[in-house]
Amino acid sequence: MALADCGRPAKTGEIRMTLTEMRYIVALARERHFGKAADACHISQPTLSVALKKVEGQLGAALFERTASDVRITALGERIVAQARRVLEEAVRLEEIAFAGGDPMSGALRVGVIYTIAPYLLPQLIPALHRQAARMPLF
Repeated sequence: MALADCGRPAKTGEIRMTLTEMRYIVALARERHFGKAADACHISQPTLSVALKKVEGQLGAALFERTASDVRITALGERIVAQARRVLEEAVRLEEIAFAGGDPMSGALRVGVIYTIAPYLLPQLIPALHRQAARMPLF
């Protein structure tokens, strides 16, 4: 699904899966049990079931096959879960970037110095900078 401006789905589909719903789907794929997946997500089992039915309704296909004693993931479900895991990992990276952006002394610093003064300037600059901003990687 391509996204149009403002995060609205493009004309290729109307699927609006939230990060929370992705977490639920990944948990169910991992646990293979509604109760355990709900516990892992700190929600009730009916909440998990409703969220899954909503996503499956938007997709028009089942992600999981349910029996009385087992939950199996479908082929489509495998692909959706794999992509949801990647999206969730990238969401964590976004949070890390945002967190690092709050501390200007923790982001990467790229220093360019002409070779004629580098041997005189850098031996003093780098230790001083490291003392002032120990979490700032230098490139």
